[in-house]
Amino acid sequence: MSIPFSKRPLAILALLTLALTGCNDAPEQDAQAPAPQVRVETVQLQAMAISTELSGRILAPRTAEVRARVAGVVLKRVYREGSDVKQGDVLFLIDPAPFKADHDSARAALAKAEATLYQARLQEQRYRELVDDKAVSRQEYDNARAAFLQADAQVAEARAALERARLNLGYATVTAPISGRVGRALVTEGALVGQNETTALAVIQQLDPIHADVTQSTRDLNALRRAMRAGELQQVGQDQARATLIQDDGSAYPLPGKLLFSDISVDPSTNQITLRSEFPNPDLDLLPGSYVRVRLEQALQPKGISVPQRAILRDSAGVPKVLVVDAQQRIEERQVVLGNAQGDRWIVSEGLAPGERVVIEGLQHVKVGDQVRVDADKAANPIVQRNGQ
Repeated sequence: MSIPFSKRPLAILALLTLALTGCNDAPEQDAQAPAPQVRVETVQLQAMAISTELSGRILAPRTAEVRARVAGVVLKRVYREGSDVKQGDVLFLIDPAPFKADHDSARAALAKAEATLYQARLQEQRYRELVDDKAVSRQEYDNARAAFLQADAQVAEARAALERARLNLGYATVTAPISGRVGRALVTEGALVGQNETTALAVIQQLDPIHADVTQSTRDLNALRRAMRAGELQQVGQDQARATLIQDDGSAYPLPGKLLFSDISVDPSTNQITLRSEFPNPDLDLLPGSYVRVRLEQALQPKGISVPQRAILRDSAGVPKVLVVDAQQRIEERQVVLGNAQGDRWIVSEGLAPGERVVIEGLQHVKVGDQVRVDADKAANPIVQRNGQ
């Protein structure tokens, strides 16, 4: 519908009035917009365990290669492959016939030597009595005495040969040198073993408890030592150092372990040192050779500060920062220096003071200088806290 030319100025005036009214309403609507809501965590000083996550391999504490100690033909495999065996259990039987024959021959040789000794002893005793009466010459008595000593030595030699034959006969029955789980057989019945070498027959490994060997760079280890000497950290006793094994899916192994020792030499090819921890393994979930990660407690920070990882922001240069709420409920930005990550939290070495409120939720809705509403406060929750320390 067209507007008459005479009424057009009035229509334009009405439109301008509506536009100005709308502009005046916008500031009122902005003024009524609620302040963004954030959740904060109050910074607290608490004793925290400084842990380091390291990678390595699972190793059996004791591994024994069962080998043939005598040459012969394997008659039978007695054990079941993959089963648990005890020390002394029979594993293989080697044909004992030749060793039984050697044993009988050695026993007969001993009996012959003992008979010769008996005869030489009697003759030496007779000549000893006769030489005083000068019925025999001194030379004849000396010969009888030498024959007696020689016969005595032959008896000792025959006894040693019999003992060797007895050992060889016993070695024909191959037993487990240690208790543990035995793997597959490396030979089958009918195999000739021990011919000019000690043939490996099977491998036994102890799996409960089990070891985890991990490596740590000497740079990180020296940094910990310097912090301890400076009084910033306290050393955790080796018997008190806790170890947590991280499984393939990222979850923690349910049974805690302990640190056994740190190696005293550095691998020259990697400039790393080996640390060994021990874990219970009753269900044999941990198998030798598996790649694992272990979280070790290596020091204690008596008065430490930590924040959730989600509270950390980084600028374009990668510098870590956090947002804090001041006393006037306004947002401030703080640059921080981070230490190690402890689970889902960062250790903060510089940049925060006790009592400050760090924004942990709602960071994407606020900026520096904004007035905010603070949700229910959340206390700091470090990964580990030791009472009395």
